[in-house]
Amino acid sequence: MMTRRLLIAGNWKMNLTLAAAQELAEAVKKESRSVTELDVAVCPPAIYVQPVVATLKGSNIGVGAQNAYFEKEGAFTGEISMGMLKDVGCQYVILGHSERRHILHESSEDVNVKVLAALSVGLTPIVCLGELLKEREAGMTELVVRRQFEGSFSGVSLNDMKKCVIAYEPVWAIGTGKVATPEQAEEVHVAIRKMMKERYNQEVAETVRIQYGGSVNDKNAKEILDKPNVDGALVGGASLKVASFMGIINGGRG
Repeated sequence: MMTRRLLIAGNWKMNLTLAAAQELAEAVKKESRSVTELDVAVCPPAIYVQPVVATLKGSNIGVGAQNAYFEKEGAFTGEISMGMLKDVGCQYVILGHSERRHILHESSEDVNVKVLAALSVGLTPIVCLGELLKEREAGMTELVVRRQFEGSFSGVSLNDMKKCVIAYEPVWAIGTGKVATPEQAEEVHVAIRKMMKERYNQEVAETVRIQYGGSVNDKNAKEILDKPNVDGALVGGASLKVASFMGIINGGRG
């Protein structure tokens, strides 16, 4: 089986001031100096992306955005294009996060055009998939995740699929303190690999990284990250404190 590098990414969501964002980035940079065996990224609010990129200059820490628009440019007041993010030093962009799907009513078709736009400028999309509690209780987890997978990656070529990251985030575990057990996470990650194999091939299924997200913290990270098909974590609240974020990173170092 192919060895995949873990990716631990902090989603700062709509939090922090500029000073606090720079301070957090500086602290993560300092504490991560010896981390070479896995990839680390932080995803600040869009308005802080450029200063955080500047703060992290000279480090191995990547910077991602939490969303972007699919059009290249034009009369789209309030929106930010993928090219603009790339231009200021972004490497990643989170797309289809459950908060955007369920609060802002983005469909998988909306996510799909963003995935294609991100790939067209060389950004790595971190594409979120996950089910609601009522869907899990109804035994629909795999059906929901498959529908989101197929919709979100429609028209994505085999070579471009290898450049993507998937984040499995059960919606019922995000910000609730509830966490999928390592076994539940592994089961869905295996199912997603099967979907990739069916749609593309075995190489794609073994190449693409699948992160777990949903109330990951420094106490439970190691147990989750030890699962063979879990390739990192998309971390919410715990990424806002350097100690807990580093605890998760260290949990992935073995």
